[in-house]
Amino acid sequence: MALAFFLAAALASLWEHDQTAETIKFFPLDREAAFIEAKTSLALEGGNEPGRYALRWSAASILNRRAYLRQDVSLLFADGRLADVLSKWKTNTDAIDMEKKVRMRDSRFFQAVSFHHGELHTGENITSSQTMSSSYLYVIDSPYHPRASFRRPRTDDEREWQRVLNKATNEFLRHKADELLTHFSLSKKDYYALYLPELVAYTEQPLPGLSTAKTQTVIGRLWEGLYKSYILGIKKEDGSILSPIGSTMPLILIRKDYSRLFVLIEAKTGEKVMLVQLL
Repeated sequence: MALAFFLAAALASLWEHDQTAETIKFFPLDREAAFIEAKTSLALEGGNEPGRYALRWSAASILNRRAYLRQDVSLLFADGRLADVLSKWKTNTDAIDMEKKVRMRDSRFFQAVSFHHGELHTGENITSSQTMSSSYLYVIDSPYHPRASFRRPRTDDEREWQRVLNKATNEFLRHKADELLTHFSLSKKDYYALYLPELVAYTEQPLPGLSTAKTQTVIGRLWEGLYKSYILGIKKEDGSILSPIGSTMPLILIRKDYSRLFVLIEAKTGEKVMLVQLL
């Protein structure tokens, strides 16, 4: 199944106010607007509930000016699958702050990635500002080990848990990537390949062979498409919608000639999805 993602050359247009909650829209980037704070955090909550624990997940950002529309979205992955989505929007503000407690079980490697977005209006001119942030956390929940969490291992025991959890996640994603590439008859050698959390590094550096400005345009349009065609539900060709929860971490493939971009996902149901964006 292949889905039309959106055309990068599509003209920007203003939408009705009641649609803003369901849209992240990329506009030309504003040279003067910038995020003075953008962060994502994960922390294990205290408590001794047997078999379950609470993960506190938050994202916050502040723009250096009030925006017509501020919107943040954060994706939480557990062992390479989407566990939950956190999203919030406000009008006429500079700041967004959101938090959620997620009930989980078992030892897991958590990764959270957030997109922070602002839409600015000056007369008839519409621009945008954007950045990303991320966090990760290892949680040990085993009958053979006291419940604990860490980002960087401090003991030999934690280093072994990190190795085990990283290996399980990496092998799972590698296996799913091979299946997806085979299913859609794609050759990885023709693409720059990265998973969504790895994209955060390109807030500070350009993609290979691209300018910083063009890199940010690619990122902004990618998130616009992800929000419409993945986060709000994976739209199938027959018009039905699959929940993104439980799907594999999006694998982003950018053709080395920068003609197009693919996002490959396997839904929780096992259905394989390819989102397509022309660059």
